[in-house]
Amino acid sequence: MAGRRLRWIAWHLAAAGGAFLMVYPVLWLFLSSFKKSELIFVTSGSLIPDPWVWENYVTGWQGIGGLHFGVFIKNSLVLVVLATIGAVLSSALVAFGFARLKFMGNRFWFSVMMLTLMLPFEVTLVPQYILFSELGWLNSIKPIVVPAWFGAPFFIFLMIQFIRTIPAELDEAATIDGCGKFRLFWRIIVPLIMPAMATSAIFSFYWRWEDLLGPLLYLNRPSLYPVSMALKMYLDAETISNWGAMFAMSVVSLIPVLIVFFLFQRQIVEGISTTGLKG
Repeated sequence: MAGRRLRWIAWHLAAAGGAFLMVYPVLWLFLSSFKKSELIFVTSGSLIPDPWVWENYVTGWQGIGGLHFGVFIKNSLVLVVLATIGAVLSSALVAFGFARLKFMGNRFWFSVMMLTLMLPFEVTLVPQYILFSELGWLNSIKPIVVPAWFGAPFFIFLMIQFIRTIPAELDEAATIDGCGKFRLFWRIIVPLIMPAMATSAIFSFYWRWEDLLGPLLYLNRPSLYPVSMALKMYLDAETISNWGAMFAMSVVSLIPVLIVFFLFQRQIVEGISTTGLKG
């Protein structure tokens, strides 16, 4: 009993230590947002702010270039919502086609789709930029939002594995009752794959919210900048960077992410744990 208790204590101490190491960067960011900019990177300084500078949040929310930080949050929400809706719905439709419909070249096109998962984003960067330039889409949200409406390979794969767990007898029963393919997809498949769709939506939200490269390439007007670009504007290589305000707004920008995580963490676990189980 004594040895078992010691192992229990050692395990929980190790788990607590690992948890602290994971949380420490966020804790450092939060506490640094209350420090003076010149004291943030002082290695000999304390983790606890001294003095507490609450003005960092006021200054940060005032924004840059006459635009308060709420404008950038709104821009991020518009980008994230439009891109997420498109990515989830289009991926679900493509996944249904691969998992349930028999057509010529099904396996070939599935293999091509899977190969795109191994294709680095940098390979397609220049061709995409040239294409969007020819279409006249630069300095708009179209290059960021429209491609999401043509499916995401990772989400497609996730939903294919989920659809394969649904008995094919449901499709046959719905077809006998007069359901067409699209009605079968919308009325039968979509309600059953909601955990996978919710997981895809959450991942899409995270990826789009933190995306910097896309807005950096295609957006030139500050009024269109999302949060990621707005945070970059607080840094100036030629003058003094306002680290305090940037860290304060970084904490503010984490609030939507944390809300989404705590509200939908059950769907994340359920969607991932049931994916790939065929039966």
